[in-house]
Amino acid sequence: MPKSSHWLLLIAIAILTASSAGAHISLEDKQATIGAPYEAVFAVPHGCSGSATIKFRVQIPEGVIAVKPMPKAGWNLEAIEGKYAGGYDYHGKKLSEGVREVVWSGGKLPDRNYDEFVISTYLTDGLKPNTTLYFPVVQECEQGVSRWIDIPAEGSAAHGHDSKSPAPGVKLMPKP
Repeated sequence: MPKSSHWLLLIAIAILTASSAGAHISLEDKQATIGAPYEAVFAVPHGCSGSATIKFRVQIPEGVIAVKPMPKAGWNLEAIEGKYAGGYDYHGKKLSEGVREVVWSGGKLPDRNYDEFVISTYLTDGLKPNTTLYFPVVQECEQGVSRWIDIPAEGSAAHGHDSKSPAPGVKLMPKP
């Protein structure tokens, strides 16, 4: 291998290593419309400090209803139900309870691999447009836990670069 190619390879490896070390759980779509369906696709770029992910938990925020998680081959799926803070109209029905947390477990996502966990939802009209809706996530690994639960204080800007454990969020857009 020529010397210049060797250095380019080393630089590329350094950049990839640095960028994956700072990677967080994120949502594929960065914007969603209130009063409409939303497919929340959680991107999982790594495990916990080199350890494989074995459990992935997502807390469903208030105002998100009609939650249907997508099963994953090799993983167990649990949809934990509870009461909503208020009632919601959904296709002519009044909903007062529904899925509040989704848990995938029993599988194994090695640190070197990437995967996605998907939940189909509906974002109610009561959510505030031009704000960010956060989905706290707990990623359990063979060794260790990463809690992606930091939510900025209401009225403050989105996560700064100082947040080490930001909850994934989606910007809410008004109905057209």
